[in-house]
Amino acid sequence: MSEAAKACGVKGRVRLAWEFIRELSTDDAYERYLAHHQAAHPNAPVLSRRAFFEIEQGRKWSGIKRCC
Repeated sequence: MSEAAKACGVKGRVRLAWEFIRELSTDDAYERYLAHHQAAHPNAPVLSRRAFFEIEQGRKWSGIKRCC
């Protein structure tokens, strides 16, 4: 196997790992929202990244939060 092929394989694995980490941390939420919105609501207006973030933060942190 050539060095270029080995490097490409490593880069591919690093990219997959990075995508997995972004998915776990929900860092890719806006991109997932855009994909869903395009598929399910193609004619409706899209939220800006800022508006999406504000809505998600409100959803996450509003209401009663307790451990028990």
